Order: sequence, then C-alpha cells, then structure tokens
Amino acid sequence: MDSEAIRRAALMIRSCWEGRRRMAALPEDCRPKRLRDGYEIQAALEPLHGPTIGWKIAATSKAGQAHIGVDAPLAGRLFKRFAQGENALLPAGHLHMRVAEAEFAFKMARDLPPRTEPYSQADVMDAVDTLHLAIEVPDSRYDDFVTIGAPSLVADDSCAAYFVLGAEARDWRSVDLPAHKVSARKNGAVMAEGSGANVLGDPRIALAWIANDLLGRGDYLRAGEIITTGTCVKPVPIAPGDVIVMDFGGLGSVKTSFTE
Repeated sequence: MDSEAIRRAALMIRSCWEGRRRMAALPEDCRPKRLRDGYEIQAALEPLHGPTIGWKIAATSKAGQAHIGVDAPLAGRLFKRFAQGENALLPAGHLHMRVAEAEFAFKMARDLPPRTEPYSQADVMDAVDTLHLAIEVPDSRYDDFVTIGAPSLVADDSCAAYFVLGAEARDWRSVDLPAHKVSARKNGAVMAEGSGANVLGDPRIALAWIANDLLGRGDYLRAGEIITTGTCVKPVPIAPGDVIVMDFGGLGSVKTSFTE
C-alpha cells in the first residue's frame, strides 16, 4: 500500500474510534489485503492516538481465533490514553464487543533489540521485569468484526480498546502459569473459569511470540513496555453497571467497573 492509502485508512479508523461509531469496512482503495498492510495502517495510528505503553496479543486461543476467523495471534498497540489502573471506571455504553478478559501482562526490564536470530523463550523471560494481573476490554470499529479478516482487524489495532493494569504479582517466577487457575466474576457471580494454558498453551509462549513477530517486522520490545498476552478465560459479557473482578488465586485479583 502507498503512504497516502495507509494514512487515509488510519484517519478513518481513528475517526470511528473517537466518534464511537463503526463502519462496514475500509474503502476498497485503502483496505489492507495483507497482514503487512494492516500493520502499516496500525503503525500510522500512533501519531494520531498518541503514545503507547506497550502491546496486546489478540487471538491466543483456538476459540478466539475461530471466533474472528484467523489462524494465528495478532499484535496490537496499547495506547496510553486508553490504559487505566486498578478499580478503573470504564464507559461501556458505546462498546460493540462488550466483553472483558482476564490476562497476564508482562513488563519488560530491558530491550530485546533487533537481531537475525529469533529470541528463545528463555531469552525473552530473562528480559522481563514484573508480571501484572490485567483486564482487557477489546472492541472493534467494524460492524462485523467476525468476518472482516485478519488484515483489517490488524489495521484496527487488533481490536484494542481499554486496558486495566492491576497489581504486580509476587513470586510469580516459581508459579506454573499454564496450570494456574483464573476465574472471572461479574457482580459477585462466577461467570467463567480458565487457566494460563488458554494463552497459546502458556503466557510465556505468547510473550516470546510477540517478541519474534515484532522482530520479523523490523520492530522490537523495549524496556518499560507492558505486554498483555491474551485471555485466560472465555470473554465475559459486560454492560453499564457491571462490576468485574478477575481472580488469579494466590497471585491476587484485579477489578474494574462499567458505566455508560
């Protein structure tokens, strides 16, 4: 795609995002046909939306991939302006997807700079500073995000919207993250249960995946960035007035509430 088409697509996505409205699809003359095109449009969102705090990984479970018609994870940017802390009150009335997800989020201690060889999982974990408990509230600027296709989803920041960063998990390096149980409660009732294994088999595998995915696109993970790795539970439907608590057992919990 040429630079003007990329810019036009990014402006349309931003307009929908800011205006809290949706579109059927990007116009044919600026619609991405390849993942590479989608990521170029996504990158063009950054100067429009402002600084980022890190990355999200979408579609890290087979069920999630099937739901949106993709066969691999997708990366997206976490924009600072849509990131909140523990006990955040988030608007929900305008959301299209209207779900909340329980996620493990890693904070990087140092860069994983460009190189020719892929990073091993051990390499990536050695560069991690802390693990946090998090809630992602994804959304789409498309009317039918299920059938729009991976390139267009990536252009729309891989269904990014709000993100809640919870407390640092203590003594997490000794925890069996794939086996670690996670539950989602809405208004006090358990709505879903799962584990870290729902995230590509292990959240650490997901982190290594994005490190190498970025490497293949000429980018890299940087010190201080937050990477949220995908939902451990089936996404929980939410509406204005709901209170969501994601319980990570002995590692703690993270809470958010929704308003109009």
